[in-house]
Amino acid sequence: MSNNEQSLLSVRNLYKRFDISGGLLDQIKFSGGKFSREITLVKALNNVSLEIKQGETFSVVGESGCGKSTLGRTIMGLYPPNSGEIYFNGDRLDQLSPKEMLPYRSRMQMVFQDPYASLNPRKTIKQTLEEPLKYHNPQMNAGELRDRVEEVLLQVGSDPKWVTRMPHEFSGGQRQRISIARALVVDPEFIVADEPISALDVSIQAQILNLLMDAQEQRNLTYLFVAHDLSVVEHISTNVAVMYLGTVCELADTKLLFEDPKHPYTMALLSAIPRLDGKKSERLKLTGEVPTPINLPTGCVFHGRCPYANSRCIAEIPELKTHSDGRKIACHAVEEERIR
Repeated sequence: MSNNEQSLLSVRNLYKRFDISGGLLDQIKFSGGKFSREITLVKALNNVSLEIKQGETFSVVGESGCGKSTLGRTIMGLYPPNSGEIYFNGDRLDQLSPKEMLPYRSRMQMVFQDPYASLNPRKTIKQTLEEPLKYHNPQMNAGELRDRVEEVLLQVGSDPKWVTRMPHEFSGGQRQRISIARALVVDPEFIVADEPISALDVSIQAQILNLLMDAQEQRNLTYLFVAHDLSVVEHISTNVAVMYLGTVCELADTKLLFEDPKHPYTMALLSAIPRLDGKKSERLKLTGEVPTPINLPTGCVFHGRCPYANSRCIAEIPELKTHSDGRKIACHAVEEERIR
């Protein structure tokens, strides 16, 4: 996780807020004999920073609602960040207009969680796969388009004869293969995979994972893999970032993180993984409820559920600091060596 070489993707101090205040009448409140206007914000991302090197699989894990998918969509430009910086191969993206972003669209692609919702139900598979090719490569003729679509369908294990069919004619696993083919057809360098297997049967999940890993090896792809299945993350990842309430708690090499977690939240997540070897793992049980991202806790966002929290954790936001083993941790208890 050294920064000696330039990262393919770099995210620095990223913040994202969603305004859920509603219309003007919904925002007006009456209290203490006075009318006031209240803006309600969901604080989805809070000072997120990470570096992703060429060819690696960088996974983001955490409970539902922690900001994993929002991070992927903000990086892709689907959500504009409120502040922070996003760099792709040294070029800053967050300040670009939609027109200026066009050259990067073919280099950065996304595979969504729901393969049916991400495919246009009114278009055949041929139309779906040819559309991005025609847009990014207007010089390609009909024969070249047909050959390229057939090539990518074969690569993802699909039958080229499917091109005349509609999305509703396929199973979930088949639709996800087509979604991956759509991402690969423009020959990208970087792919955000937003929980690409969570909506699929267990029997199909391994096939899709193997497909993604084979494509990575053949094309030297770089992945940002969003997931909540820790066994999958351990299997495919190079580095892992653990998020809680829009904040990165711990970021480390996969082997290091799974063998020796340091942040209390990471320890609690990993201790909940079922073991098949018959050995009992020491379970770190968390108390309390997950706070709302509308009203974040003061200090460390995890202090209300952390067994190691003290007054400093309640008052002061911990910084994501690099430790001697290369990992990054945002925790006062780790910094003060209060965790044994």
